[in-house]
Amino acid sequence: MCENRCHDFRKMCYTLSTPQERVMMDLRRDAIQNMINWKNDDERKPLVLRGARQVGKTWLMKEFGKNHYNNFVYFNFDEEDELKSVFEANKNPQRIIELLSMINGEKILPEETLIILDEIQECPEALNSLKYFKEKANEYHIVAAGSLLGTLLAKPKSYPVGMVNLLDIYPLNFSEFLEATDPALFVYYDSIQKEQQIEEIFHSRLLETYNNYLIIGGMPECVASWIKHKDPARISQIQRELIEVYENDFSKHNGRVNSGRILMVFRSIVAQLAKPNEKFMYGAVREGGRARDFEEAIECLVSAGMLNRVYNVSKMEHPLSAFDKLDQFKLFIFDTGLLKHMAGIDNSAILLKTDYQFKGALTENYILQQFRGQFEVEPRYYSDKNSEIDFVLQNGIEIIPVEAKGGEDKSAPSFKRYIADNHPEHALRFSKRGYRKDRAITNIPLYLARKTKELL
Repeated sequence: MCENRCHDFRKMCYTLSTPQERVMMDLRRDAIQNMINWKNDDERKPLVLRGARQVGKTWLMKEFGKNHYNNFVYFNFDEEDELKSVFEANKNPQRIIELLSMINGEKILPEETLIILDEIQECPEALNSLKYFKEKANEYHIVAAGSLLGTLLAKPKSYPVGMVNLLDIYPLNFSEFLEATDPALFVYYDSIQKEQQIEEIFHSRLLETYNNYLIIGGMPECVASWIKHKDPARISQIQRELIEVYENDFSKHNGRVNSGRILMVFRSIVAQLAKPNEKFMYGAVREGGRARDFEEAIECLVSAGMLNRVYNVSKMEHPLSAFDKLDQFKLFIFDTGLLKHMAGIDNSAILLKTDYQFKGALTENYILQQFRGQFEVEPRYYSDKNSEIDFVLQNGIEIIPVEAKGGEDKSAPSFKRYIADNHPEHALRFSKRGYRKDRAITNIPLYLARKTKELL
């Protein structure tokens, strides 16, 4: 009888793929290599994947387990409440392993079986148990993930600070998107090296893929749908449904931050980025709004991976973080395709090379999305009464000014003035122009933004 119950339970929480996961099978994610490195690290700790809902965390964990372990076991706290009792009643890792093995119907072996704990935010005791595995049973390989996991940072009793390795998961970057949608063109793209001349035929095709990326974005379900159906209407529907999922998630938020304020901040981003200087203004969220009203909501969205924050700096010097103006920042959506949908930009505006009000903001959102994870120090921007630099990168001790252009326009007086006054080793302009050196400025096609560090 017990064996039958365990078998039925196992069918519910083991490795059956969802329809979304099945259409994602051909997507290759760069994060897999990070996970392989984690597995081979003798000092590894339980691994926690952080990122917004639907960026592919579950698929990544299962794909990793399938290809790099003899076996893997999958447990989802959102689908099966009974799992929680295992962790609520036990703090001994060996006892937890025994119970999970019984549920699974097969023994969980150290180093050979990958233990996957999904939607772990639904069981704070399970999240807290990771520190006991690190201290007493680190021979077991555990990966965990959860949506809005960042909100748990406010609960120190639950979050095992210093006892886990963290890996941030983002939507597909342009490189991953290109490999998934046009493998042959990706081979050429992947071979591009510093100062290489790019033939016009390839430049045109890569720009076309860049335009598609602005429309589709990097959400795995959108990319998989595009590969299968090539239907823009389906993409738009998926994006609309994703935004509804996120907004419903905000309403479920049970922390000390008002869920209504989280929703208000999220919905204000398009209007914030439509302003001439794009700087986040609390009064644009609600008339008379102040920092104390919305700063916790912003922190919640940033820590949950929903928004990317870029601080203004008072000086473009090393180390950048020392010059952050903490009260001056811009907020961008974590996926450019979702921002395009939220802004209501018609596909024709992107595909027909027309100018539109939101073009600069969409381009900057894209550039920032490609920069994520490339540099140890997060990008900043510079703005004062007289000038503005779109992005400022720190590569080692070098400070690099960056200009982002949505078309082929070269005008950028603040950017050129900074170069003339400071003579930086590198100055980068991203645009739809070809890859070339233009005096002190290196013009990099927008589709190469993901290879920025490689091309320096």
